[in-house]
Amino acid sequence: MNGDEVDQVPFIALSRMRYAVSQHILNTGQKYCFDAAGRRVPCEGSGQDAEFQTGLPWPHLRFIDEKNTVYDTLTGLTWSQDANPGEFPCTWPEALEAIRNLNSDLYCGYRDWRLPNRRELRSLMDYQARKPALPDGHPFSNIFIHWYWSSTTAALHPGYAWYVHLEGARMFYGKKSQEALFWPVRGSGNGLLAATGQDRCCDRDGKSIPCQGSGQDGEFRTGTAWPSPRFSVISENQVLDHLTGLIWIQHTGLNFGQVSWQQALDTVKNLNKSLPGNWRLPTINELESLVAANAHSPALPENHPFTNLQEGYWSSTTSYFETDWAWVLYMEKGACGVGYKPDATFFVWPVTDFKSVERK
Repeated sequence: MNGDEVDQVPFIALSRMRYAVSQHILNTGQKYCFDAAGRRVPCEGSGQDAEFQTGLPWPHLRFIDEKNTVYDTLTGLTWSQDANPGEFPCTWPEALEAIRNLNSDLYCGYRDWRLPNRRELRSLMDYQARKPALPDGHPFSNIFIHWYWSSTTAALHPGYAWYVHLEGARMFYGKKSQEALFWPVRGSGNGLLAATGQDRCCDRDGKSIPCQGSGQDGEFRTGTAWPSPRFSVISENQVLDHLTGLIWIQHTGLNFGQVSWQQALDTVKNLNKSLPGNWRLPTINELESLVAANAHSPALPENHPFTNLQEGYWSSTTSYFETDWAWVLYMEKGACGVGYKPDATFFVWPVTDFKSVERK
């Protein structure tokens, strides 16, 4: 399936179609709001992540402890209860080989373990937690505050792979010869997570290899496949993502230049005065949903309709590790990092959902 095409759809025809809101995007878990100095403030009227609580909500019973394994009722994935079965950091190829050995040894009674892809690994992160950035009351053991490998190669540098740090949930890429921990997962999930878009496999030096038997993201391609077309231009300067049901501004820079985090929030508030729809600054999970793991510079699906793309975009999600910082999507790489809120460093990319702009 080619999910990279862009379609032009008349708005009046589109308004008769039904779209679920924020499908395949999880709630971040953020419950509190913080100002630019990192002080907790009331959420009402703040425009922040915790005010809107968008994304698929977490069930009351998020995890089911099955003794040696843990079932995530939100995503339908099963994780090793031991968050560090390898005991010591290892290179990316060694992590893939270790998973194969676990399967040979029927680890916890199963032989279908794999290294999680970047979206699966991120799905465990709670953005209202730190050290570790995992949901409160989780049943996992042997957790280390360290980088954890994903099975997803970094498209910008194929000799690198994506990993997530449990200190505060930062996601970046590391050289495959570096060492990190690994956390096995099994199952194909319940369809709530979208596929990453990775469609090839690479060795530790970044050379393309056959995917069969590699254990990499490009072999399994788990998650919901992207629809075709992925995007539709529904009106002047507005683009619908058919995968998530979100609507994004097409001209992504908005001609406001680099702004501070509070200026980004204020910019979107002012946009609502002139443009119909409940526009807001996206959460970090909403921004990350746009990323195609097979692309870079920008890390977006091929033939996307967006213009004036910039290097980094503010999210509405505060970094709970340091609350005077906020989460940022780095568009060239597809990385999820942070920016210092007072600095005019990043750009604004407003989002809304289809129902908020639907015309009768």
